[in-house]
Parts: sequence; C-alpha cells; structure tokens
Amino acid sequence: MRVLVIDPDPARAALVAEGLAGDDQPEVRQTPRYDAAEVAAFAPDVIVVACDSADRDTLESLREAGETNPRPVVMFADRSEPGLAEQAIRAGVAAYVVDGLAPGRVRPVLEVAMTRFALMQQLRGDLAKAKANLESRKVVDRAKGLLMKERGLDEDAAYKLLRKLAMDKGRPIGAVAADLLAFAGVLRGDAS
Repeated sequence: MRVLVIDPDPARAALVAEGLAGDDQPEVRQTPRYDAAEVAAFAPDVIVVACDSADRDTLESLREAGETNPRPVVMFADRSEPGLAEQAIRAGVAAYVVDGLAPGRVRPVLEVAMTRFALMQQLRGDLAKAKANLESRKVVDRAKGLLMKERGLDEDAAYKLLRKLAMDKGRPIGAVAADLLAFAGVLRGDAS
C-alpha cells in the first residue's frame, strides 16, 4: 500500500507513519501541501491530510483531483469549524476525524475510509449505469414511436424491428434507436 501524507508539520506526519507501522509496512511519503503532480507521480492508494484545520484551498484541490483521479482521502484535523466536515465530505474526503490523530487510530481509520471509498465508487458506477440505461430506454421509446407512426406498426412490432436491426448490426438497441432518430431528423431537414 502506498500512502501520501500531506502535512506541513513533520512531527504530526510522523504520528501517521507510526500508526501505519507493522508487518505489512506501507510505502509512506510526506509532503507539506497538496501537489497534483506529486500525487500523480507517487500514485498513492490513499491520501492522508493532517492539519490544524481544513482550509478551503486544500478541499478545493481534493475535489478537483477526485473528479479526474479519485482515491480515498482521510483528513485528521486538530480543530474544525461548523460546516467544514460537510465541505470535506463533498470534496471527496472518505473520513474526517477531528482531534483524534493518535498512532493507534490511524490504520483502522484508513481501512474504514478505503472500504467506504470503494463502496461509494461502486454506487457512483451503478448510478451512472442506471442513468445511461434510462436515457437509452427513452431513445428506444422515441424510436418505437417513430416506427409506429411512419410504418403503422404496433408497439410490440416496432420493438421487435429495432431489436432485429440491433442484432443484425451487432450493436446495442439504444445505439440503433439513436441512429434511426438521427436519420429521421436528417430526412425531415432537422440537421444541416
């Protein structure tokens, strides 16, 4: 396991490293501030941010990084202000611990955060797939409506025709339906 510790205080960063010591000693690297190039070069499995208090610049950097290269982030803050925990979670922080940095707590908190992160990534993937399926279904329904109108078919016959076209072309039914709608738009003069 590769762990990047972001902390300007070497003594506090050493507490994190001490908490990770054990038989399966992970590779730990410490840096004083978030640096996207360093994160990309080191490619950590988890990022640990230890700080006096979460600052908005760090949270914004974590949010931006999470959009392109998501990874579990654990934040240990000595103190917190109202609303910062919510901002940290929205920025992609999987665990936000206030006034709780002790070597004995580091490994369990990281394990929970990594598990929570994996579950959230799975949920995000499932949501994206469900949205794509819903959009495909809408396109198929529009294409069925077009076939029903233009060819005088009932709904079942229109669907069977779309399915046959998809199987003949070896393409998903949603893609065939989208092509059919696009071609119909060209014939009607909708596209230039």
